[in-house]
Amino acid sequence: MLELLNRILTGQNQFASGGLLLMIIGGISVYLRAVPVKIWEWIIDQATLSITIKDDDAAFIWAKEWFLDQRFLKSIRRLDIDTTLQGRSVALIPAPGRHWFWRSGRPFRVDLYRSEEANAARPRRHEFLCFRTIGRGQDILWHFVNEIVECHRKNAARSWLFVYDDGWSRVAGYVPRKLDSVILRPGEKERLLDDVRKFRSSRQRYRDLGVPYHRGYLFYGPPGTGKTSLVSAVGQRFGMSIYAINLAHFNDRSLVSAMNDVDQNSVILFEDVDCMKSGDARAQQESPVRESQSKSPGAKEDRFGVTLSGLLNALDGFSAPDNVLFIMTSNQIEALDPALLRPGRIDYRLYLGPATEQQKAELYRRFFPQASMGEAQLFVESHPQAQTMAEIQGLLLGLEEARNSSSERVTLELNVPELVRQ
Repeated sequence: MLELLNRILTGQNQFASGGLLLMIIGGISVYLRAVPVKIWEWIIDQATLSITIKDDDAAFIWAKEWFLDQRFLKSIRRLDIDTTLQGRSVALIPAPGRHWFWRSGRPFRVDLYRSEEANAARPRRHEFLCFRTIGRGQDILWHFVNEIVECHRKNAARSWLFVYDDGWSRVAGYVPRKLDSVILRPGEKERLLDDVRKFRSSRQRYRDLGVPYHRGYLFYGPPGTGKTSLVSAVGQRFGMSIYAINLAHFNDRSLVSAMNDVDQNSVILFEDVDCMKSGDARAQQESPVRESQSKSPGAKEDRFGVTLSGLLNALDGFSAPDNVLFIMTSNQIEALDPALLRPGRIDYRLYLGPATEQQKAELYRRFFPQASMGEAQLFVESHPQAQTMAEIQGLLLGLEEARNSSSERVTLELNVPELVRQ
């Protein structure tokens, strides 16, 4: 190699020899110029720790939630608006780029990278966060990760309501019901809460037995008996968000897709499940006319909504979500297919019927805590036409408004002489 190089450099063509020599010298100088950079990168790599969080992982949202609780966020000058975080209609988070902050006496650097996938069938934005700090032991990173997880648990302790419209969106004005505002027959509330509590503490038991870790509940009875209110109260009691599904707005495929996007430790609510059109769909599947119409891809699902088989597959099929409660409400349990009611799909049934006198009196005393039991009983006896808790509540709201108006008039009349003197 050296002989070949010497022969070229000492050849007859001085122009070529000189040019080649300049190329060699330039290449060596470029390499030497990169040596300090590579040495510096090696030093940084040996002296620092980094952790990356991609946007397809749930921890990406957790990290953005963590930002909101940090003081250094106020000193950042490049910010983005985010409307996807729980508990915040609008939030400010760090914009793409590099940001510095101190944590636990150490300098931290966070880089937010963002790219657009424009050539795909459906353009998608990709993001990921990279945190870096000084140190070599992973204990530092685990302490930092635990802070993010703890922040998420604190934010997730509240119950939120989500509805589906080409993706889950949080209902900003939702206020969960308090458990003591839902009045059931004696013992019913306690038995229900005990069942939910046992399920939530039995995850490892389900794993050991190889049983899917979810549980189904059915609240049934006439309209206005408090079925939806009870679902809201259960979510609030256990800090579980509620994902409301109207089966009329889904087909078999979109239902599975929506349920796959539900967070763990949540309630999936199927309201008025007896109104689903799966029976019509099965009947039409057996007719020759329906067979000719099915030539159009997706026509069966789009026209008839979710079929019974599609619902059953979403509840306990291979793609069924894990660590969730399925709660269904129904006005007529007789209209439900027996396949839907078997254990594993519906594990707990609760009938919510017409209000008893005790429930009515208890609700009266909740509205008017100073009232005696005799006054409550008198109210109940004077309104025999009110059969459901919703009807009783409507009457009590009207009575409370009338009492407040009367009190305001009395107060005004007492103050009239004083106003006249003035």
